[in-house]
Amino acid sequence: MERPAMPPVPPPPPRTPAASEHTPAPSGHTSAATPHTPAASPLTAYSLDELRTRHSIKWREFPPDVLPMHIAETDTPPAAPVAEALARAVARGDTGYATTGRLPETFADFAARRFGWRPDPASMRLVPDVMVGIAEVLRVVTEPGDRVLFHSPGYPPYYSWLPRIGRRVVTSPLAAGDHGHRLDLDRLERDFASGVRAFLLCNPHNPTGVAFPEEDLTAVADLATRHGVQVISDEIHAPLVHAGARHVPFPSLDSPAAASSVALHSASKAWNLAGLKAALVVPGPDARAVGAAIHDEVEVGAGLLGVLAAEAAFAHAEPWLDGLLPALDGNRRLLAALLDEHLPAARHHLPQAGYLTWIDCRPLRLPGDPARLFLDHGRVGLTPGPRFAPEGDPDQVGRGFVRFNFATRPDLLTEAVRRMAATVRDLAPRTS
Repeated sequence: MERPAMPPVPPPPPRTPAASEHTPAPSGHTSAATPHTPAASPLTAYSLDELRTRHSIKWREFPPDVLPMHIAETDTPPAAPVAEALARAVARGDTGYATTGRLPETFADFAARRFGWRPDPASMRLVPDVMVGIAEVLRVVTEPGDRVLFHSPGYPPYYSWLPRIGRRVVTSPLAAGDHGHRLDLDRLERDFASGVRAFLLCNPHNPTGVAFPEEDLTAVADLATRHGVQVISDEIHAPLVHAGARHVPFPSLDSPAAASSVALHSASKAWNLAGLKAALVVPGPDARAVGAAIHDEVEVGAGLLGVLAAEAAFAHAEPWLDGLLPALDGNRRLLAALLDEHLPAARHHLPQAGYLTWIDCRPLRLPGDPARLFLDHGRVGLTPGPRFAPEGDPDQVGRGFVRFNFATRPDLLTEAVRRMAATVRDLAPRTS
């Protein structure tokens, strides 16, 4: 079928410079009634034409007429301290193999300021990225054939990486309610009792954007202690928690399972540094031996520029992060308002963290996978919900869903929803 021509994206507003790293974050938060992005938002620093010159997956996976709202990258400029650290390294030819440097110390200081938790820098290990770190920790704390559980919908690489290292995937669906997703502790206890060796926690959660409250995490820790389950906590989105929620590092809890847990952290999501390759394995106080058991060769796979960029981000680019968060808050509210206006049947909840929204498109009654239809007919690239579910999706957690990345220009976000609404008008069945 011939694809209908799509109208051009509206011209962007005049370009504004990125927020200065020494400018205080705007006070207050945008209301749902008047969503907007601050004038100096990092999300409006680049025009659409400039974004299309990028070489990352987000801007190269689809043809140029597609608005990419899928992979978890942000359309921001680098924070000035990060850009300066990278420029200095390149100028001196400092592009060899990575060393850990002061990254553990700078992260520990950041975590103390941000989360009220200061992990031991001496126990941390450098890894190329969080997923590699998870795999290496699992090699230490589990055996081939062991059952590893995580919540569904779940981050897609969990489904592919665990079988690659010989571990068996077990999923436990989150409970969905009128106010968003939450832990189903009764189901989790049954799953723990079924012979699970390790639990891979994603907090803040991808794709739902939930920042799990302390009381729920404490309940998880109690269940893990009771059933002898090793907890590994993917906390890559931790710096991106919005007003009204907070991030609770799992190893900071007062529990034997928390003390023996291992967290994974990185600057990659908050400062858009995924391509530079650096993350940290952060053991709890009783899990130092886990970090020590990771082979030294794993550290060599990290990038030196990633280490230097992450050091600069954690040590000097917190003001930039504080300028980004109000812009993301404005966009998450703008997206919610646009969906309510143009796709009122779609179900969604305001994410508490990150820049990803999980949208239930089943009430739209589309004739096929929503992500495929929005791509083919609306030229909007979204992540298909089935990628976040196990094969066969027995709990129906992914089919009919899409994940939408709103860390972009507000005008592009608005145009994407307009295209999605036009697709639904063209394809949804008519009622008499």
